[in-house]
Amino acid sequence: MLDFCRRTFGSKAIKVNNQKTKAVSKVQQAPRPAPGASLLPAVQRLSRDQHAISRKDISPNALKVLYRLKDAGFDAYLVGGCIRDLLLGLKPKDFDVVTNAKPEQVKQVFRNCRLIGRRFRLAHVVFGREVIEVATFRGHHSGADDETDTAPKLKTASLSDHGQILRDNVYGTIEEDAERRDFTVNALYYSVNDFCVYDFANGIQAITARKIELIGDPETRYREDPVRILRAIRFATKLNMQIAPASAEPIPQLAVLLKNIPPPRLFDELVKLLLAGKAFDNFMLMRDSKVLKQLLPQLDKLLKQEPEGKAFQLATKALQNTDERVEADKPVTPAFIFAALLWYPVELRSQILIIDGLSEIDAMNIAMTEVLDDIQRTIAIPKRFTLAMRDIWALQSRLTKRAGRRAFKLLEQPKFRGAFDFLQLRAEAEGGSLIELALWWERFQFADETGRLQLINQLGKDGIDKGPRRRRNYKRKPTVE
Repeated sequence: MLDFCRRTFGSKAIKVNNQKTKAVSKVQQAPRPAPGASLLPAVQRLSRDQHAISRKDISPNALKVLYRLKDAGFDAYLVGGCIRDLLLGLKPKDFDVVTNAKPEQVKQVFRNCRLIGRRFRLAHVVFGREVIEVATFRGHHSGADDETDTAPKLKTASLSDHGQILRDNVYGTIEEDAERRDFTVNALYYSVNDFCVYDFANGIQAITARKIELIGDPETRYREDPVRILRAIRFATKLNMQIAPASAEPIPQLAVLLKNIPPPRLFDELVKLLLAGKAFDNFMLMRDSKVLKQLLPQLDKLLKQEPEGKAFQLATKALQNTDERVEADKPVTPAFIFAALLWYPVELRSQILIIDGLSEIDAMNIAMTEVLDDIQRTIAIPKRFTLAMRDIWALQSRLTKRAGRRAFKLLEQPKFRGAFDFLQLRAEAEGGSLIELALWWERFQFADETGRLQLINQLGKDGIDKGPRRRRNYKRKPTVE
């Protein structure tokens, strides 16, 4: 019926219906207990001449969403990171919109809209490759889970025993939504009605002080969503800020809660930390705050044994190399990063299996499988990346065997370049014979056919596998008399 009215009478019909929905909502919510005192200070309103945000810097598609929702009778604001970045003079990666329209109502306004999520119900308005995420104002959980007279099937919020939000489709006002934001620098709203910025949590002050600070009690907010620990680290390095002492203090004790996060979500968050140009800084901050132990326990164990050892050297050199490639706008892949972070746990396990009597190839295959199976319980690395990691690892031993036609065959391998780059990083981390091996392969790649043959001939027996061979027992043929 609403869709028919929208097509027939335009936005006016939606305005009337929206007002009716508000009225019904107020009647239904009347018996609910009033929420406690707000955690937020008085809202600050920055007029157009008090901030540097211009519509020229905002995505045209985001502006379309704001104006369409406004014309349909709803309140709509740009919110969060895009406002923060614009105020800092940075180019936002994306633009998020928040509104008092429910996801189903947003879908009625936009034909190019799809609803996603069960834990957080969201609307995605699609404009070709650009997606504008539209969220409804979030409200407090009181009045949803805490109501004893509400049937379990009708509840729209859910908390775990640890205080983690499992489902959060409780809607409220803009003030409640601001209070539900994670960091003060993200509780900033921009309206196209008056072109003002609304600061609900002293976010402008935090930006000026260069501090990442949680809204409300830090321990409670981390328990609600432990991923906020990773977000605090990422924002601090990305924005060149410091985590406020009160927000940083609980992180080492509460980092264990990251184990309650679904592995696919942790992989996505870790990729943001490692492939956004601040991988080295994020790694060091995760190590210092005891977060690395929860995400990569195999690597953390080696780092505790040798804080500045070869595992640390390889990891940091790989991360610094990745940051340089991101800065130069060159392609990067999670496979190479995770291969570097997990190489020495794989090598250590392989050496133990060789001592137990397995061949080098079998030991490496079993070690790779065991380490990857273990890490998948925490971080769900997609198969397309684990296969590439296996190729890089397996080629490391083959790169030492260069005699005959072996070097030519290795050069034709699809993952040779990645394996060679990995060998170079290992040479920088370990030194010794690996430096000579890496230099040989570098010369071999760029030499002509004659030069390559000369390099192989100069090897002598150095390029031949000298590993122990299994002794074969042959039965003697019986002599015929």
